[in-house]
Amino acid sequence: MRLLKRLFPHPYYTLLLAVIWQLLVNRLSPNSILFGLLLGILIPFFTGPYWPDRPTLRRPLRIAEYMLIVLYDIVVANIVVAQQVLFWRNRDLRPALICVPLELRTPEAITVLAGTITLTPGTVSCDLSAEGHNLLVHCLHAPDPDAVRDEITDRYQRRLMEILE
Repeated sequence: MRLLKRLFPHPYYTLLLAVIWQLLVNRLSPNSILFGLLLGILIPFFTGPYWPDRPTLRRPLRIAEYMLIVLYDIVVANIVVAQQVLFWRNRDLRPALICVPLELRTPEAITVLAGTITLTPGTVSCDLSAEGHNLLVHCLHAPDPDAVRDEITDRYQRRLMEILE
């Protein structure tokens, strides 16, 4: 078991790197699969010592659910923002800066949350407090900032806590 932990310090990242290599090559052949696995093994092996406090995934199968929710939200937000930009007047928009209190404590989880917010059209993660307890988010249209804050907490933060903390 200890030998496996040394050879595969980040097993999920090994698989992720191999899949990303296959997507980059855009051709499925034994050589590309072998090289992708080789990269997936060597990169985490050599970078492992520089990442001593690696995160652990408590519920890795929940990642697929989280990704589907984020993809759905991105598609819906694209449609909503396109409608707002094309058909609304500027004075009808209610932009807001919202402070989202963070229950997340690991840097990886906070980074994924901030990235998720930024990927969703109409919202941008602007700043993280010095203590890491609050995230400042800019919304293109937020007539009820509390509802946006609660949606971010319920929809994303709670799920990330289940996955990463």
